[in-house]
Amino acid sequence: MSDLVDELKTLLIDTLDLEEIEPQDIDTDAPLFGDGLGLDSIDALELGVAIQKRYGLKIDTESEDISKWFYSVGSLSEFVAAGRQT
Repeated sequence: MSDLVDELKTLLIDTLDLEEIEPQDIDTDAPLFGDGLGLDSIDALELGVAIQKRYGLKIDTESEDISKWFYSVGSLSEFVAAGRQT
């Protein structure tokens, strides 16, 4: 597992106070919302703010790609990695 994926899993757990969940419990490619981890829109907002603060990225909430970026920890790591390079 990549360091960025591990960081994002830990950030997700810490930001959303997900008790009794460890980073290794989160499937990198599983959906974060709905049937996956079960997050909701408030969780998405909190996670987005945490990512912006931690990685200094701008997240355009009006973008059509936002649901693709926030689909899983894997897709989120790709978004963060790409944002770091620009």
